Amino acid sequence: MTKPAAATLITPHAAQQAIEALVTRLPIESRALELCLGQTLREDVYAERDNPPFDRVCMDGIAIDSASFSAGTRRYRIQGTQAAGAPALTLAAPSNAIEVTTGAVLPKGADTVIPLEEYAVVGDVASVRSDASGGAYRNVARRGSDSRRDVPMLEAGARLGAREIAVAAAAGFDRLNIARPPRVAVISTGNELVAPGRPIADHQVRDSNAYALRAALSEHGVTEVEGEHVADDEGLIERSLHRHLGERDMIVLIGGVSHGKLDLVRAALAASGVQEVVHQVAQRPGKPMWFGVGPQRQAVFGLPGNPVAALTCLRRYVVPAIARALGAPAMRPEPIALASPAPGGRLAHFVPVRLRHDDLGRVAAVPGAPHGSGDFLALAGTDGFVELPPSATDLPAGFVADFYRW
Repeated sequence: MTKPAAATLITPHAAQQAIEALVTRLPIESRALELCLGQTLREDVYAERDNPPFDRVCMDGIAIDSASFSAGTRRYRIQGTQAAGAPALTLAAPSNAIEVTTGAVLPKGADTVIPLEEYAVVGDVASVRSDASGGAYRNVARRGSDSRRDVPMLEAGARLGAREIAVAAAAGFDRLNIARPPRVAVISTGNELVAPGRPIADHQVRDSNAYALRAALSEHGVTEVEGEHVADDEGLIERSLHRHLGERDMIVLIGGVSHGKLDLVRAALAASGVQEVVHQVAQRPGKPMWFGVGPQRQAVFGLPGNPVAALTCLRRYVVPAIARALGAPAMRPEPIALASPAPGGRLAHFVPVRLRHDDLGRVAAVPGAPHGSGDFLALAGTDGFVELPPSATDLPAGFVADFYRW
């Protein structure tokens, strides 16, 4: 495994490639269908039969033979009723009709359905209006028109929402093979951090990062997250890492990855057997970002302690790595135009934006302007951030950038 020299800055794209190349797939587990919501599918789902499994009536009315209608028949004797869930009846004669309900099997010998509003019934005779239409398979969903047995209804990698659960149930699955949910630890470091609700001194700050990152992971479907705060002590950090490396698939540390006197995380990681792969990326905020691989191939991220940098790097690198571990499709940014100019710089720049619709319904990104990477308030109400390339000049309105939704 190669790693960049200590002073080398790699691009965000190169950092992402290095991370993705080393993320390992999570194991597969089988779950009851009702417990699969929000999980990632790890098998293709094929229908147990054609869908619809029969020619299905799509509207209440009468089922008739379209050939008799084409021949001029407009009065039909109703011989019975075909209800949904009942075996198919058979037309006794071309001049007969069978009343049908939505979802029923199309009766044998019938190939079209006249809706209720296009005929009148007196006794057992249905008189069809002169302006009615009786073409073949009108108001009928043909067998297999939605899907066939030999075509996947869902493919591995799909995230299972309510719609996908419905598809799996319709295919006859009461259990599914999914990716085991990732077990993630979020470790915030720093003597200055105090949890909300506890007494705080003038020289201390709230540990907002821990809450923000755990919430962001939850928004992306990661629910098994353990949080911990560790003081600036290399031994304490090592002990925390030792425990989490034995229990977790992924570790996210916050703070302590730069070059300051109390930036102790890198040394603790090395002592814990975590191999460094990426350190320092040509980006702002978040230049000190770190990534490595643990003894059991765990993905380990060291994010900068500044709040804007921590949340941005989590979304830019950690969330896509989790998707890859789950076997989900690669998370790629959306192209979006800037609604107003944005400043250039020598590094790639992550700028928080709000989305705006113009009078024609087109979407553009309105750049914000945080007062440094500690200005967490500037992120409230934003929709995500754009990644702006290095530029010696300001980037104009209309410039198309990569957009990452929070």
